[in-house]
Amino acid sequence: MVGFLLRFIGVWFVAIALVSFVVDATKSIATSNWTSTPLGLIWFDLSPETLNASQAAIQRYVSPILWDPIIQSILLMPPWVIFGPIGLIMLWYGDKRRRISTTLL
Repeated sequence: MVGFLLRFIGVWFVAIALVSFVVDATKSIATSNWTSTPLGLIWFDLSPETLNASQAAIQRYVSPILWDPIIQSILLMPPWVIFGPIGLIMLWYGDKRRRISTTLL
């Protein structure tokens, strides 16, 4: 069950990464210059309330230091840089053949 969930979420993360890369590549071809849309801008365009609420919650309940240098730098990256590797790692960990081969050793 955990393997299926990892594969399912991993496929969605890789799909998000591919779509965001294609969008960035299309914009770059149109402008003849490399452009990438940051993850924070996409999140703000989709739902600014949740972005502000998550910032307030992390700064208040977790640590203000976590938001400013760490999460802000993640939000400035393109989505395909974040979701691509995470999705591939989830697909790798959720692979049935990998789990079977490691249990036989």
